[in-house]
Amino acid sequence: MVQQVLYRALVSTKWLAEAVRANKIGPELRVLDASWYEPGGKRDAQKEFRERHIPGASFFDIEECKDKSSPYEVMLPSEKHFADYVGRLGISNQTHVVVYDGDNLGTFYAPRAWWMFRVFGHRTVSVLNGGFKNWVKEGHPVTSESTRPEPAVFKAGLNRSLLKTYEDMLENLESKRFQVVDSRSEGRYRGTEPEPGTQGLEPGHIPQTLNMPFFNFLTEEGFEKSTEEIRSMFQEKKVDLSKPLIATCRKGVTACHIALAAYLCGTPDVAIYDGSWSEWFRRAPPELKISEWKRHKA
Repeated sequence: MVQQVLYRALVSTKWLAEAVRANKIGPELRVLDASWYEPGGKRDAQKEFRERHIPGASFFDIEECKDKSSPYEVMLPSEKHFADYVGRLGISNQTHVVVYDGDNLGTFYAPRAWWMFRVFGHRTVSVLNGGFKNWVKEGHPVTSESTRPEPAVFKAGLNRSLLKTYEDMLENLESKRFQVVDSRSEGRYRGTEPEPGTQGLEPGHIPQTLNMPFFNFLTEEGFEKSTEEIRSMFQEKKVDLSKPLIATCRKGVTACHIALAAYLCGTPDVAIYDGSWSEWFRRAPPELKISEWKRHKA
């Protein structure tokens, strides 16, 4: 079997700062701020972007680049919707895309944007290791100047092997072909903590699912842990990276941290259950929802 050469999933703040200094942001290198925060909270991603961002960056609006007809939170848009959206951001199939976000953890939404490019066939995409938090902390330049990139043509082709549906997840309960890992906190996974920001959505998990909270892949400073540490984490959970793997969470966002972590270990084909617990809770029969919620509340 020929070893697949993987594109670098992470770029350092130093590397990107040098690219900014050398005026390399343009058709061949685009930077996207993929920040998102719960509506009604203290932070407004678009306002923060307008006030300061990495020079040359554009805002990747997850609320615009999604399937707006879906009853679930941030389901993938169509190929055409994605292609048109990123084309307006000046991204072609030849562009190296670097994504970051401003979350206090260091990285939260950026891996979702990274996976979206990959699921639509774009190989040259990276996450800024440490995110905007460390970019600012290290004293790299920020600006409030808006960027208006020249529109480009992007052709999207959906890679279905990286995407799983509710029906796929039901089938997997019988076939057990895929290992399934849930990236939410242990309390939300078990059903002892409420699900944030979503009315009517109780916590819990899909049967036969392992729990690996996404934030454990990050250091206290907000950088991705070393490949050796990540590999040990998978081994401790008895997740075999040589076998098929699906990642899930609440809405298909932090699940992408599992995909990124596995990719860093040389496993590029982790699939995301896009609807995740948000869809499963609403569609699955009661016996297929594992939760301590009612007992915990009592």
